[in-house]
Amino acid sequence: MKEVGNDARPNPSCPNCARFARRVAELESIVATLQGLVEQAEKRIRDLEERLSRNSRNSHNPPSGDPLNAPKPPSKAPTGRKRGGQLGHEGKNRNLVPPEEVDHFVIHTPPACENCHQDFLAEVPTHPPVLRHQVVDLPEKVYEVTEHRVYAVTCDLCGHESQGELPVDVAGPAFGPRLTALASFLTGACQTSRRQVEEIFEDVLGVPVALGTITNMEVEVTQALEAPYQEAGVAVREAAAKNLDETSWKQNNKNVWLWTAAIATVAFFVIHSNRGIRGLKSLVAGVLRGVFTSDRWKAYGIRALRSRQICWAHLVRDFQKLVERGGAAAGIGHQAKELAGDLFMVWRDFKEGGIDRATLHATLTPVRREFRVLLERGARILVPLDEKAATFCQNLLDLEPALWGFLRHEGVEPTNNHAERVLRKGVLWRKRSFGSRSDGGLRFVERILTVVQTRRLQHQRVFPFIVEAVRAHRAGTRAPSLVPA
Repeated sequence: MKEVGNDARPNPSCPNCARFARRVAELESIVATLQGLVEQAEKRIRDLEERLSRNSRNSHNPPSGDPLNAPKPPSKAPTGRKRGGQLGHEGKNRNLVPPEEVDHFVIHTPPACENCHQDFLAEVPTHPPVLRHQVVDLPEKVYEVTEHRVYAVTCDLCGHESQGELPVDVAGPAFGPRLTALASFLTGACQTSRRQVEEIFEDVLGVPVALGTITNMEVEVTQALEAPYQEAGVAVREAAAKNLDETSWKQNNKNVWLWTAAIATVAFFVIHSNRGIRGLKSLVAGVLRGVFTSDRWKAYGIRALRSRQICWAHLVRDFQKLVERGGAAAGIGHQAKELAGDLFMVWRDFKEGGIDRATLHATLTPVRREFRVLLERGARILVPLDEKAATFCQNLLDLEPALWGFLRHEGVEPTNNHAERVLRKGVLWRKRSFGSRSDGGLRFVERILTVVQTRRLQHQRVFPFIVEAVRAHRAGTRAPSLVPA
């Protein structure tokens, strides 16, 4: 009898052992395949859960797009003060119109003496009134109609009949500059639908107007605003610093992009079919000048890092996303948010005049150093634990010079809030409407938004500017300028 040894290796010559070995190899292959599928599924589940948990606190989504299960914003602690204006608050009251702008005066005098009842003579007092009370209202008829009559006159000498001519500025449209400007002001500045404008014209003003006429008015206003629009574009492109942003728009239910570039007193808009570099170049007309303040969208990477400023308000939401990812990423996110808080606190002191620029540099230099160390640690330790978080840290390291442009350049802010506020009107317009149907509609949006937002940045009225532009267009004279002297 053969003695059984301790060697458990299969015998190659044994058919059963060979069959078992093949089966084991087959099962090991299946297990490896299943492990790979499980890892892919887990990664997909994490990505989907991350998408579902996106909200305005941890992403660039607006608060209006928050899902129902999004966490509510942290409520502020009650101050204990009563509602309404506080003691010492400077209220805003309607001032009286100066006498030279008053249309009608109504004199109220007492008929007799309150003491002895002696009748007073019906004379207009020459002394100042003890009270001035003004009532502002619309007249019964808001519009006026001017009829231009052209006559022909026969010469007594030769018998030739000569006909008069209409002036150039009145020979075209049947509606004057103010009504034409009002229609575009309502659709562009107030973002009222064309059908509602038609109703306002007919019901409030008593002026019958067709829906197509309102569109024709927009076409004329688009042409009238061409020169001011181009001037605004030049002013923004040549500026030493500008804020840039973009949002989606619609043209015939297809996505296009509404771009904006803004400085302190001028905002400029362009609609382009591309959200990438071609769209950005259309906005700046290929002129890469000055410091670009923006988010981390890749199109802005065309600008050199030392001529960029990345928005820290966007980064705070990215840091919150790290916190919500949990694990090692959460610690990195918490520390990053604390450093961002330090940055904003120091910047606020600088803006309020509490510290000078030298102190700003000295105070934020250690913050910058600590933030870089934190990113390096995150990019290093998160690689095996959370590859997506590690990639985010490495991306910020690659953009590090662009995080601190506000320290190098005067007039540059650490956030892109200015562009976002300017772009907000376009976002609301898009939400209320179906976008534009034609290229002419896109041009109207570009120009009217440029005028509206620029005039509001300058604290100037919008409607008179449109009226003046329409009048200049009809008369063939120079249009008013949007750029401050």
